[in-house]
Order: sequence, then structure tokens, then C-alpha cells
Amino acid sequence: MSRVSTDRPSESAADEPDKSPGDPASTGTSADLDAVAEQPEVPEEAAKPRRPLQLRTLLLIAVVLLGLDLLTKCIIVATLTPGEPVYLIGKTVRLTLVRNPGAAFSMATSMTWLLTLVAAAVVIGVVRIGRTMRSVPWAIGLGMVLGGALGNLIDRLFRAPGPLQGHVVDFVAVGWWPVFNVADSSIVCGAILLVILTVFGFEPDGTRAGGREEDDKAEEKTV
Repeated sequence: MSRVSTDRPSESAADEPDKSPGDPASTGTSADLDAVAEQPEVPEEAAKPRRPLQLRTLLLIAVVLLGLDLLTKCIIVATLTPGEPVYLIGKTVRLTLVRNPGAAFSMATSMTWLLTLVAAAVVIGVVRIGRTMRSVPWAIGLGMVLGGALGNLIDRLFRAPGPLQGHVVDFVAVGWWPVFNVADSSIVCGAILLVILTVFGFEPDGTRAGGREEDDKAEEKTV
């Protein structure tokens, strides 16, 4: 009569996990373990999603301001007569039609052609920068500059006395301040916004200068 074996397998052998031949732990060699430990880690900056481009925002703001500038100029030219201002708030705020051959504050009145080339260069430069823009505030500021530059550039190209010599239509007068238009206001306000962003360290790519250093200091304090 055969005897049934009651011997139980060793618990250490049963509990030991299966090891595949390709597993570094199965080989037990220090070289394989070092290779696993030395695998490159993905930098945190690379793991973070990149901000979306803001070229559309820039162009949208520029188109809106350009349209507003052209509309107001057409209305003013059709309704006002030079030398006959319309007073809105006493004698402080008034509408008056002025054709300016120069730049702001009536400077460089004899260099209209040069101002035209400068405006064209500004437009090209803003568009090139905007192609890599990822900051909404920077897109707003550059959009204001672009819209204003295009508004005055159109006057230089298509208004009398001729191409590259056209006079810009100005019509808003406030106190002693020189007469200006919507395009001038857009350029000045956009430039001020860009200066503020630069002073406080906001970059066109959406990051902030020194932000990484501040994060590192905060981590050191928590350790």
C-alpha cells in the first residue's frame, strides 16, 4: 500500500517571488542595479505644459483698435471743419480737426517719410515678436501698439498730400495737451503697459524673472 507524503514545501520557497531572466534583480549584479539607478530624470520644467501662443489675442486687439481709429477719423473728417472746435466739457475737453504731418507733439514735421518707415518697422517688429508670444498681458500691450501704429501708418500712406507724406488726423484736445487720436492713445497706453511688465519681471513667454529662485528659497525654508 502506497504511502501519501504529508511533507509541505518550504515556506521560503513558496513566498519567494518569480524572477524573470531579464529582471536586473534576478541577476543580482551591481552593474545592472547601477544602470537602473542612473536612468535620467525628466526635468520639472520639461514636464510642465507650455502656455498657448497669444498671437490671436494680439491681432484681435490690434484689429479692434484699428477699426475704432479709422471709424472715428472718418466721422471727424466728415463732420468737423478745421479751426471750428466742438467743446465737450467747458473749454478743457474739445474736438478739433488737426492734420499733423509730424510725430507726437508736432515734432519732425518735415520728416513725414521717415516717420512712415519707422511706423512700418514697428508693425513688422511687433508681428514677429507676437509669433512666439505666450503672455496675455504682453499680447495686450503689443496689440495696442500694433493697432495704433497701423492706424497712423494708414494715414501716412493714403491721406493727402500723398503716399509716405500723408498727414495724420488728430481730433482730441484736453487742456494744454497736444491734439491726439485713438491710435496715439493706443500706442502710449500699450507702451506704458509693456514698461510695467518689464519692470516687474514679466516675460513675453509667460514666465516671471526670478520666479524660479523664489521657489527654490521657499523649498529650502520648508526643509
